[in-house]
Amino acid sequence: MTAPVVIMEARGGCWSRTASLLLLTVMLFWLPPMVVAGEKEESLALLPEGKAVLILRHALAPGTGDPPRFRIDDCSTQQNLNARGREQARAWKPFLRKHGIERARVLSSQWCRSMDTGQEMNVGEVEEFPPLNSFFAGRGDRGRQTRDTIRHVNAMGSDDPIILISHQVNTRALTGRSVRSNQGVIMRLPLERGKRALVRVRPDSE
Repeated sequence: MTAPVVIMEARGGCWSRTASLLLLTVMLFWLPPMVVAGEKEESLALLPEGKAVLILRHALAPGTGDPPRFRIDDCSTQQNLNARGREQARAWKPFLRKHGIERARVLSSQWCRSMDTGQEMNVGEVEEFPPLNSFFAGRGDRGRQTRDTIRHVNAMGSDDPIILISHQVNTRALTGRSVRSNQGVIMRLPLERGKRALVRVRPDSE
């Protein structure tokens, strides 16, 4: 399919704001979708080959941060997954199976919403990994936890695909990308700080 030709009149040698916005809209609308889809497919194919890692933010847990009475060993003091969040997390299993992943090595923050996301995914035993704990609002140590995560993942050498479940701040520190609830980022191995992320993925986006 060929994109339409758009002819717009310049005013005084400069594009008008309306004309520029119209041109941008047309260009985005006619961007071939197979380019984006192909990039995602290629990135997902790296996971079962052990050439990439999936780093994702826990599924939907309404609220911001945790209550002042927060305790890591008491889920009742934390922001937890709601019914929609559990449904989101369960969507990963068929999504990953579709891309050749039946089982994975799953490392998770100790926060209940992250552990529960891993349990609902049901693609492998969920291992607690403290460096993935949230450091939102100064609760942890951003630099140390990020370094420890990178070092550990690069030394794993697992035969199974690797999935990390964490929080918005941790995921951004590891990938440089912001993510929504239940959204992940694929990073090529070995992990390195400042390395360009491949793609964002989310099971309900297909």
